[in-house]
Amino acid sequence: MPDLLVERDGPVLVLTLNRPERLNAISFPMLEQLSEALLAADRDPEVRAIVVTGAGKGFCAGLDLKDVAAGTGVGAGNPGAGRFDLRNSPPLVLYQTDKPTLCALNGAAAGYGMDLALLCDIRVASENAKLAAVFTKRSVLPESGGTWLLPRLVGWEKACEIAFRGRVVPAQEALELGLVSRVVPAELCLKETLALAREIAENAPLAVQATKRMMRLGMDETFEANVHHVFLQLLPLMRSADFKEGVTAFLERREPKFQGR
Repeated sequence: MPDLLVERDGPVLVLTLNRPERLNAISFPMLEQLSEALLAADRDPEVRAIVVTGAGKGFCAGLDLKDVAAGTGVGAGNPGAGRFDLRNSPPLVLYQTDKPTLCALNGAAAGYGMDLALLCDIRVASENAKLAAVFTKRSVLPESGGTWLLPRLVGWEKACEIAFRGRVVPAQEALELGLVSRVVPAELCLKETLALAREIAENAPLAVQATKRMMRLGMDETFEANVHHVFLQLLPLMRSADFKEGVTAFLERREPKFQGR
């Protein structure tokens, strides 16, 4: 079986980490397949939203420490590590894609898995889910975006407490901290996430992607710069067929049918 399952649900691409016997611990093939799938989705105009989830009871247990201990895993001197280009690594690709990304957090997300979950735009958590920032308990650090993301999501002091202590944050506390957007019964986690993804996919895809791009850039630029960049994004959107369709649908009091053009 492949380490990553790639399935289409209409305009939604579902990526499932698929090593359930290892709680979907990260392997080299999984990293490579995830990057390839994300890059392909970013280029595919038919994909309007991406859902990332895990097979079985867990989302992702982080780096496969059994492989690392055996000298065959990530960061353990494997020859593949020299060939892996961080410019196309899953964290960077996931952060840079303009397609909206949702995480169906079906279980524990530890280490690298926690970073992957936080990199998604929206997280829907199973009531059994938890975010395990166990990096300092393994003598590593949040290497895949966590040091940048966590302070922005929960603030400096709370991020320090979680990261320095190597805390495990259960689903309900994650909701209270703003690390997930909702907590649902375990059996509804993927269903609820897909429903949310489909709702997003019904909107004008060019506008959704431009909104995400401007919000992402706005994290690191001044208000004035962002206002100017947003205006430059607005001009081509107002010349698009989808803008015309949106206005026409409003005047005709019907739901718009956007084509991504």
